[in-house]
Amino acid sequence: MARPFHHPAADAISLDAILHALADPQRRAIVARLIETGGMNCGAACDGALPPSTISHHHRILREAGLIRSEKKGIEVINTVRDAELETRFPGLLSAILSQPHQG
Repeated sequence: MARPFHHPAADAISLDAILHALADPQRRAIVARLIETGGMNCGAACDGALPPSTISHHHRILREAGLIRSEKKGIEVINTVRDAELETRFPGLLSAILSQPHQG
């Protein structure tokens, strides 16, 4: 049996964890795609451009930071951004970070 996913409570989401998770351009791109689509599986969110272990790592970091919610649906794991909870906890933060051009 698969282990359940850990999702921090909304009031336990920290600014440090969000900033750490979104410091990586690949993870910012994943979150942006999930917002655009309303949710998708791990591989689709990464356009298949990364090895499965790297994809899993990025999604775990995002999930543990409180940015995404992962739910098992059949054989897939569907990920969605916890945008309403994040907007309540840190108003405007996610949109401000994602609106910045990539510099690197």
